[in-house]
Amino acid sequence: MTLVDRVIAGTLPLVPKPIVRRVANRYIAGETTDEALQVVAGLNARGFRATLDILGEHIHSLDQSRRAIDGYLNVLEEIARRKVNSTISIKLTQLGLKLDAGACLEMARQLVRRASELNNFVRIDMEDSSCTTDTLRIYRQLRSDFSNVGVVVQAYLRRTMDDVSSLEDLKPNYRLCKGVYVEPRAISYRDMRVINRNYAMLLEKLLRNGSYVGIATHDELMVWEAMRIIRELGLPASAYEFQMLLGVEEELRDIIRAGGHNVRIYIPFGRDWYAYSVRRLRENPRLAGYVFKAIFK
Repeated sequence: MTLVDRVIAGTLPLVPKPIVRRVANRYIAGETTDEALQVVAGLNARGFRATLDILGEHIHSLDQSRRAIDGYLNVLEEIARRKVNSTISIKLTQLGLKLDAGACLEMARQLVRRASELNNFVRIDMEDSSCTTDTLRIYRQLRSDFSNVGVVVQAYLRRTMDDVSSLEDLKPNYRLCKGVYVEPRAISYRDMRVINRNYAMLLEKLLRNGSYVGIATHDELMVWEAMRIIRELGLPASAYEFQMLLGVEEELRDIIRAGGHNVRIYIPFGRDWYAYSVRRLRENPRLAGYVFKAIFK
């Protein structure tokens, strides 16, 4: 990334909100469930699957968590009513993980149970390292009663290989990503070459163990590595899928889909789009620079 990209990303909070909204329109599927499901339907028509994420993980009361649950329950009902191909993705901090872990588990259980009744699926997103142990613990507790729930693991954390080994008995449904949160070097790899090699090693381990894996990457090198592993293991397309963010690397997304692979698009939406947009663009200065250059061009 260039110095200009970093400067743009660092000054995002000073950028007028209407400009950030203009940027966000490509990456956020609106503020309402109806707007988000219209995006899902359009992607389904082009052969893509979807998963919906209601923005707003930074909450300060369980009342906010209960409102989030109501929102997700409504999304599940609308997915079923409109017969679109979409799951949901949740963040446990939005369900009160940092406030009351017991209440968080029960709210997550409520969502997973209703999703099961509607023949749908819930993905538990992974957040920063302060949440990792609790997230995996709650995932294991949910799996004692439900099979329609999966979890995310991050290749840049040094602990992840041990984590997936400890979960092997469950054969989890995973989303494997690199990880974007800024973590201390003591617990995370910093060298992208190491992260990439760990990603490929984890992917092969998970697939060999019989887990279904959402291969979440916009990095063509990792896509190549994934396809190499898939060919070597002789896996059918039903054993995995690729996953990408809405509005990111759309050409690569189309290439993967045209090659006969399933692709799921992660679709964030909601009224808390501004905080998400600033955080996402600050995490990826190169993306911030590209988008703003495109606007002014």
